[in-house]
Amino acid sequence: MADFKSKLKGLFFFKEPEKIEKFILKENESRNSSSENKEKDSEEREGRTSRDNNNKESSKKRGVKTPIARIKQVGAKDEEKSEGSDEDDKGSKDISGMTKVSKKLSDNLAYIKEKYTIPVNSDIVIREFNITVKGKTIPTFIVFIDGMTDTKVLDLAILQPLMLLSNMEIKDDDNEVGNIIRDHLLPHNQIQIVTELSDVVDDINFGGCGVFVDGIDKAFTADVKGWKSRSIERPNTEMVIRGPQEGFNEILRTNTGLIRKILKDEDLIAENISVGRRSKTPCSLMYIKDIANESLVNEVRRRLEGIKIDYLFDSGELEQLIEDNPYLAAPQILATERPDRVASMLTEGKVAIVVQGSPFVLVMPTTHIDLFHTPEDSYLRFPYANMLRIIRISAIAMSLLLPGFYIAITTFHQEMIPTDLLFAIEASREKVPFPSLVEILIMEFAFEFIREAGVRIPGPLGSTLGIIGGLILGQAAVAANIVSPILIIIVAVTGIGSFAVPNFSLGYAYRIIKFVYIFLAATAGFLGIAIGLFLQGLWLTSSKSFGIPFMAPIAPVTNGGLTDQILRTPIWKQEKRPDFLNAKNNRKQEHFSRKWVQDDKKK
Repeated sequence: MADFKSKLKGLFFFKEPEKIEKFILKENESRNSSSENKEKDSEEREGRTSRDNNNKESSKKRGVKTPIARIKQVGAKDEEKSEGSDEDDKGSKDISGMTKVSKKLSDNLAYIKEKYTIPVNSDIVIREFNITVKGKTIPTFIVFIDGMTDTKVLDLAILQPLMLLSNMEIKDDDNEVGNIIRDHLLPHNQIQIVTELSDVVDDINFGGCGVFVDGIDKAFTADVKGWKSRSIERPNTEMVIRGPQEGFNEILRTNTGLIRKILKDEDLIAENISVGRRSKTPCSLMYIKDIANESLVNEVRRRLEGIKIDYLFDSGELEQLIEDNPYLAAPQILATERPDRVASMLTEGKVAIVVQGSPFVLVMPTTHIDLFHTPEDSYLRFPYANMLRIIRISAIAMSLLLPGFYIAITTFHQEMIPTDLLFAIEASREKVPFPSLVEILIMEFAFEFIREAGVRIPGPLGSTLGIIGGLILGQAAVAANIVSPILIIIVAVTGIGSFAVPNFSLGYAYRIIKFVYIFLAATAGFLGIAIGLFLQGLWLTSSKSFGIPFMAPIAPVTNGGLTDQILRTPIWKQEKRPDFLNAKNNRKQEHFSRKWVQDDKKK
């Protein structure tokens, strides 16, 4: 019975397995222990054949192997080599332990072949040839990854100069082979001289090529990246009617170039930081030097450099690794695929992170109000932008609270409904066998199913499925007396309002919180909704994004920065940057930004 209880407990409760240390067999350490059991061994040997006895005697001479607790690291040097073996291996070099570029070309070639598992690795290309420098023939080889390099650039800027120009007479008093190759034989504009083999491997893995020359302890790396990439297209998640129509793609330098094309400022800094021990994903930390707060920049840099992970594939993973509160439903870092929006936030004193392989750039710190803004707000006149913001906030509030309000009124507060409307609601629900909570859960989950299916189905079939599925499913549910007609209206309005959320991550958060308010309303009516609003406000106001209060500048209230938060003032009145960012230069524009108005007043 006890065994059955322990097995049943093991099905539902996780128990961390005991850690067992690995071991290897080591010779010549158990002769003493084997002698203690000599009598027992002799009894066993009596019943064995002479052949077994001979095998035992030979194994005793070799020494019995016994387990030890520790295991050596892979690639570590064997400390137990005999003196004779040390003398024999004195002339040979341990290729696996190499860290510096060797003067011997054969050692470098062996290291590259071992590092990339050649010839098993089929896309690693090694091209061996000879060059002539000062009348001396020198063996050389280059290595690159097929499919990640531009072969035309490789041929014109690397191979042809080395193989053809080296035969020409070079008038240079410098007899250093490395300097002559760098100054005369490699016309490529991005040539680096490195001494560490790891640096060469990193450049090769990122689409570059490595050049090794016999007789010099340095290698040359050239940026010849040429992989296929997606062209610059319109943003898919942040479409606007008025404003730029360019979006980021998956290439790091293309994305930083799009930002620099907008901000032609020499103080715009782009720091290179690699994340991932194995992937070494290039990231670019961007900020404006004389605007962004140094403490903010240092904090972002500290979090990036403190990530200990093997692989990083997208900015979405990076966002989860550096955010302040992983359990907060709302995103604390803004992800955008619009260069103009990133440029605008950099001018406010914020920091951006561009990740290789991701079309979304991360901007931090982010406040809750920033997630309600759209890129189009700045390009429209302030009356239009304010009207759209009011509509947007109303739609978001309705999508969040309307289902809970319906349950609270129909379940706990019927006296608040006008009599005629109450009779109409009860008449429509007369044949429905389910309570309001079950009704709304059925329709909400059905709507979520249709939404998710519409996203996953490729092409125009997704939108077709959403329209036809919603109409047919709603009509069939009403005809089958599963839900009431008014509930179809509630769910439809809720769904339309959820599409007004400008930030897709915030939209996911509100879709989750909506169900929390539904259960609170079904439990305690308006009191439950009030408790939910209080707890949500408490959670949001206590959260921070890189040291900035998440609900700033409303909670806490700051001295400035309200010119472009909930509602917009005219653009010529937005003189200062948000003060909660503590930017070095708080003034955004002159007091009289429209100088012609001041000149007219003087006349």
